[in-house]
Amino acid sequence: MAKFTLTRVYVDEIIGLIELKEEKKILTKLDELHPADIAELFRELDLEQAKFVYLLVDDETAADVITELEEDERKRFLGALPSEVIAKRFIDKMDSDDAADVLGEMDDDRQQEVLSHMDDVKSAGDIVDLLNYDEDTAGGLMAKEFIKVKESWNLTTCLRSMRRQGEEMDEVYYVYVVDNDGVLKGTLSLKRLLLTPETQTVKDIYNDDLISVKTDVAAEEVSTIMEKYDLVALPVIDSIGRLVGRITIDDVVDFIREEAEKDYQLASGITDDVETSDSVWVHTRARMPWLLIGMLGGVLSSRVVSGFVELMDSHPELAIFMGLIGAMGGNIGMQSSAIIVQSLASGSMGLDTTWGKLFKELGIALLNASILSAIILAYNLIIGEDIALTYTVSVALFSVIVFASLFGTFIPLFMKRLNIDPAVATGPFVTTLNDIIGMFVYLTIATICYNIFV
Repeated sequence: MAKFTLTRVYVDEIIGLIELKEEKKILTKLDELHPADIAELFRELDLEQAKFVYLLVDDETAADVITELEEDERKRFLGALPSEVIAKRFIDKMDSDDAADVLGEMDDDRQQEVLSHMDDVKSAGDIVDLLNYDEDTAGGLMAKEFIKVKESWNLTTCLRSMRRQGEEMDEVYYVYVVDNDGVLKGTLSLKRLLLTPETQTVKDIYNDDLISVKTDVAAEEVSTIMEKYDLVALPVIDSIGRLVGRITIDDVVDFIREEAEKDYQLASGITDDVETSDSVWVHTRARMPWLLIGMLGGVLSSRVVSGFVELMDSHPELAIFMGLIGAMGGNIGMQSSAIIVQSLASGSMGLDTTWGKLFKELGIALLNASILSAIILAYNLIIGEDIALTYTVSVALFSVIVFASLFGTFIPLFMKRLNIDPAVATGPFVTTLNDIIGMFVYLTIATICYNIFV
């Protein structure tokens, strides 16, 4: 399938066909598209137009399109469909994890209503099980579709069962081996299965070297494990080792993307997960806490300056470099905290490396501070600034850079220890504190330098 690029001309053509009720022509054009492309098209249609197109496609495509929609778009769309249509058109056709994600966006009454219309009681039960798990755990990420065989089976029985189970699955990543109690024992290689005489049992050829996670393991740890060991699927077990599900790499990629979006918003000073289509009130509520903190920081910074009002009255030239000091402190703090947060998120930081990171960041800060303070010193000497101001700016810049760098390193590490998302440290929190402390350092050093040189 060729890569598709949605254009205004294409959208207008589809809208024209919808208005003329040209169902066959619409289906012909949609046959060329991937479900993700159809989902992109839906974003350009109004609700009634999207419903018209959606009800034309087959059930399998319909289910795939729904999973490709963004959460807010999906809520809007599902709100316009009857529960019976939701159940029979796509919930019945989805993998259990995708179905649980979709139902998890509904209120309890709507969930029950949709589930009551499902024909497959076993699938409905699997979805209910998944809804009981926290969405940010292995149980919340896993799907119930997998192929399992018993270690006591001979290979003839094994193949027969695998064929039957495989009919219900889109992709087969691993064949899992369990005992009579359902406890996970290992995996079965398809190559060994094909090359081994049928008289042997699964127990003779399965591989017991495998990695699994329990249902309550954090999703972040799941993503780290799958990345570290290059896994495309990971089995999930309950507290006594029974196989209950499997997580595939596409589920982990979706989780990583969502976490990255949350971290980016936190770093930008947005406390809630918001979408562009959310209301003005939702956006305001998400942004206001950090804006208030920023305003408070500005007030505190002004109070710091007011404590040096006599110095500022006598030497108003100090105001020239106040912006420089504040900006450099904020930028350096952001750089340091961003590196630490990235290391924490990727799991690349080893055990007990706090002091090592602090000392390394101190070395980097000293080098950066030396270079930048030397440059500003040379600049002020060349343009002939007052000697007291020249030394004040250089010494203050050096001090602020070192402090901001260490502060930006320590705060995310400290937050991690307190189980607070360290991404918060890369946002206005660090910037605001560095502004306040930077002003205090600058004006304190100015007081000392002017007493010496003037």
